Amino acid sequence: MHWGTKALSHPGKTERVSINNTTKFLIFGVIALAIVFTDQVSKHLIASSVAVNSGFQVIPGYLDIVHVRNKGAAFGILSQSTWNLRSTLFLVVHFVALAVIFRLVVSTKAPDPYLLGGYSLFFGGAVGNLIDRLRLGEVIDFVDVHIGNAHWPAFNVADSALCAGAVLLILHFIHAGRQAGRDSDTPTS
Repeated sequence: MHWGTKALSHPGKTERVSINNTTKFLIFGVIALAIVFTDQVSKHLIASSVAVNSGFQVIPGYLDIVHVRNKGAAFGILSQSTWNLRSTLFLVVHFVALAVIFRLVVSTKAPDPYLLGGYSLFFGGAVGNLIDRLRLGEVIDFVDVHIGNAHWPAFNVADSALCAGAVLLILHFIHAGRQAGRDSDTPTS
């Protein structure tokens, strides 16, 4: 049995249990705020202790802590672009994404944990990076994962939350698809 569902007398068939709006918004808010807080504190620690474009090894050959500034999108996309409207575009995209996510949270009556978790992580991650864009015009990235000289683009807590949110949303859709398949296979009395 999972959160958001309750077992019925028919084996394999479940029915959604509603959570009230207060609980839904409390869960959403706590997760999103925890992400924003962790993201901003970690970025402050990096900015105050590691010079820009420098860093140190944590696990030699695999993981470094660095201090880089990303004017582009996630994982440095468009960071080398000289397009003057890039910052405005990123701000508009952030605000639209936040509005859409918030609207989805409001309109979803009984979200399962994957869906509510995904929305919360996305919202917190987007807010964390939006704060940097508004304050600095760029995003502070500091986690450098690599194998030898092959580096993944540097990222931060907000980026990680966005990726984890995507995974939870994918899990939600997989779970919902399986549930729909089970419900359609169960004979009705």
